[in-house]
Amino acid sequence: MARYTGPSYKKSRRLGFSTLENGKELAKRPYAPGAHGTDRRKKISEYGIQLQEKQKVRFMYGLSEKQFEKVFERASKMKGITGENLLFLLESRLDNLVYRMGLAKTRRGARQLVNHGHILVNGKKVDIPSFQVKPGDTISVKENSMSHPAILASLEATLNRPAFVEFDSKKMTGVYKRLPDRSELNQEVNESLIVEFYNR
Repeated sequence: MARYTGPSYKKSRRLGFSTLENGKELAKRPYAPGAHGTDRRKKISEYGIQLQEKQKVRFMYGLSEKQFEKVFERASKMKGITGENLLFLLESRLDNLVYRMGLAKTRRGARQLVNHGHILVNGKKVDIPSFQVKPGDTISVKENSMSHPAILASLEATLNRPAFVEFDSKKMTGVYKRLPDRSELNQEVNESLIVEFYNR
């Protein structure tokens, strides 16, 4: 299945979860889309709950089914807790870190900046959104992209950044300081259900 490129708000309302992590999608209409969106929901099976949790995280980070499965396989081979490893790998993606540093308002916008070659990692152009950034790596905006209107607008709107990234707005350079703690990531996500989904 290809990566979802449709309306984010509709998908968030269907899942009852803010995939943009700002809650705007559910503020006005906190029910599923469509004519029967306000009807009572049917009881979801255990499998349905696990699937829904996997879809929440997959849509939040904007991955295709195949990409997400590959990331899970990699997480399951690492030391530590598989569910947490999964989230740490997703947070270490270049497009996600560009978003976390405030260079884009959404992960979709961050992916576009990376795809179009506006972003450098350790001084080298990287145009692969799924590129795995290592703690200590430097992410910066290409010199001739520093006046890009979308980047400037996003930086102006960014009020705070997570503690695992550092960013200098004047130099437009940031550092991925360390892997995030689980407590710094979305608390509405239950990653153990995703592990159960793949191990069923």
